[in-house]
Amino acid sequence: MASSDMKGFFRQKKKSGISKPKSSKKSSKPKHSASCGSDIVQPPALVSHGSLDLQDEYDGKEEVLRQFDMNMAYGPCLGMSRLERWERANALGLHPPKEVENLLRTGKVNTECLWDGRV
Repeated sequence: MASSDMKGFFRQKKKSGISKPKSSKKSSKPKHSASCGSDIVQPPALVSHGSLDLQDEYDGKEEVLRQFDMNMAYGPCLGMSRLERWERANALGLHPPKEVENLLRTGKVNTECLWDGRV
C-alpha cells in the first residue's frame, strides 16, 4: 500500500464547534500549589488533622536532630533512641556532634528518631 493510500484510509475530520479554552494571563501560578510556604490554598488531600502534610511544625533544635537522624555515617537509627545512637557512635569513634548530645541530655526534645513509627 502506498503512503498516499494511507492518508485516505485514515482521513481525519475536524470537529466544528469545539474550541480550546482561552488562557488568561492573570496568574501564572497553578490553582493548587503543593509548595511549602505558599500563600495559595492547599487542596484538601494535602491537609490532615488540621495541619499541612508538607509543613511539619518543629524548631531549630528538632532540625539539628533530624539532620543527625538522616546522617548514615553514625549508623542506623531504627530500634533505638537518639541518645543511644549518639552514645554508640561516640563509642565507635565516629565523632557525632556534641550539640546533639547536649540537646538530648536536656530532655526538652523528642528522643525518638525521625523514622520512629513511620517505617
